[in-house]
Amino acid sequence: MPFKIKKDDQIMVMTGKERGKTGKVSRVNPEKATALVEKLNMVKRHQKPSAKHKHGGIIEKEAPIAISNLMILCEKCKGPVRAGYKVLDTGKKVRYCKKCGEVLDK
Repeated sequence: MPFKIKKDDQIMVMTGKERGKTGKVSRVNPEKATALVEKLNMVKRHQKPSAKHKHGGIIEKEAPIAISNLMILCEKCKGPVRAGYKVLDTGKKVRYCKKCGEVLDK
């Protein structure tokens, strides 16, 4: 199933402890239907010292958020919107805002 949220999209979290916060998508995992959003849903993990991490300790990192809990932000509408697909006259398939009709893909 194709997801309408992609890397580098501006999104808003609709449910959970991060509700109402906005951010930029850094990674999407289609197998698990989750996305990593920069500086949101931060969790603490205990890290052992290794070759990659010289010092152990408690590190903070982003945890995945279910894509169903995210909505794309439209620049024209200034809020969270649903996205749809349409084919332009040039034959290119793009995502668009269902509220105002603005094309979301750059």
